[in-house]
Amino acid sequence: MPANLASFSVHADDVTRARRFYEAVFGWRFEPWGPPDFYLIHTGTDAQPGVMGLLHARMKPHNRDGFGGFECTFAVEDVDAVAAAVVQAGGLITLPKNSIPTVGDLIRFRDPEGNEVGAMRYEQRPRGA
Repeated sequence: MPANLASFSVHADDVTRARRFYEAVFGWRFEPWGPPDFYLIHTGTDAQPGVMGLLHARMKPHNRDGFGGFECTFAVEDVDAVAAAVVQAGGLITLPKNSIPTVGDLIRFRDPEGNEVGAMRYEQRPRGA
């Protein structure tokens, strides 16, 4: 199975400001989901849905430890196998396997260049993945 881009997250200090910005720039539609200030991003239409997006508050301040761009997650069949391969290839697991009810199992890792990446085994295949 190819590890296609399945979703992205926009981390924001001001979620309302970020939402207005992306509505104006790309015409994205936002749907409240889960905790406060957490949104699903609809990047396309019903006929061509695009990649699933998320918008939420930044967990850490925007500096070298916080996310400074879009957070991408790749769909995989086995997060345990991916985690083992990450460590074997010199990466670092930053979020051990975390199960998200009704969504799937997620890991996050840092590659040897310091880039943060997500890999998720989805319960249901996301659109576009």
